Amino acid sequence: MKVSDFDFSVPERLIATEPAAGRDSSRLMVLNGTEAPAHRKFPDMVEYLNPGDMLVLNETKVLPFCLPGRKPSGGAVELLLVRDISADGSGKCWEVLSKGGYTGPLEFTGPLWANVTDGVIADLEYEGELEDVLDTCGVMPLPPYIKRRPDERDRRWYQTVYARKPGSIAAPTAGLHFTDRVLDLLQRKGVLIRRLTLHVGVGTFLPIRSGLVEDHVMEPERFEISRELILEINALEGRLFTVGTTATRALEGYFSGSYEPWGEDDLAVRGSTGIFIHPGYEFRAVQGLLTNFHLPRSTPLMLASAFCGRERLLEAYEEAVNREYRFFSYGDAMLII
Repeated sequence: MKVSDFDFSVPERLIATEPAAGRDSSRLMVLNGTEAPAHRKFPDMVEYLNPGDMLVLNETKVLPFCLPGRKPSGGAVELLLVRDISADGSGKCWEVLSKGGYTGPLEFTGPLWANVTDGVIADLEYEGELEDVLDTCGVMPLPPYIKRRPDERDRRWYQTVYARKPGSIAAPTAGLHFTDRVLDLLQRKGVLIRRLTLHVGVGTFLPIRSGLVEDHVMEPERFEISRELILEINALEGRLFTVGTTATRALEGYFSGSYEPWGEDDLAVRGSTGIFIHPGYEFRAVQGLLTNFHLPRSTPLMLASAFCGRERLLEAYEEAVNREYRFFSYGDAMLII
């Protein structure tokens, strides 16, 4: 299958650079089996889940891993911390991304210094806890198609209301629509709300550089699923829904055995999964997906296509454009059943 088969056009005016006025005021397109797309508001998703169904959230927390720095010459360089590769787990050595692959020393606002070697490895020096340093020196790592500078509002906007475990460099954006009110409505209806963690890394948003879908290799991402949740899913009589492609990849990575364990115990399964879900994949666990409208040629778009078929999804996207839905991370939502 060609990567170009997943191409489509979106007018720039429909690319959301800020969220809707209220988290749950976004629009919702519903693809329910072979029915025509339904056009609703996000809280209406509650109507499509039944008592006894399970909805799994990804409770990862985005950290301000994007660091605006200065070279000794005074020039600006921005580092994105991608992965902690410290041998001792100290958080002092990171794989990084930067425009132009800068190599050399950098200074930041606050108690942080870095020396970048080969354009991809940064040795950090800082005082105190890294999370506190990032709060002082960093900004939220917004997607590159959002051209404006991140500001303090993005620390609230680009985070789910249930984010709890720090570690992601991008938000699980399908979860951005939820409010405590919507979660309460689901629980009152008898829907089982459960949580896992997958820390979103570059694998979720890096562009596919191969011409064929099957040639693409995903970067592994770390996840944690409690043993209790696994037992519940195995005994579940209702349907299993996931909020976002990341929660989907965590569960399918585990249930298909497509993961490398790194810290399993009696309480949880912990591992890294590079599972790449695209049309033709047979789902082992997940039966419904709440997601956003994704970028062309992206791996999340291909995962969504695996649920309902490429042609049906792209036809729905065309209808979304005609009805002026808002696209991408800060945009509207889609429920696929």
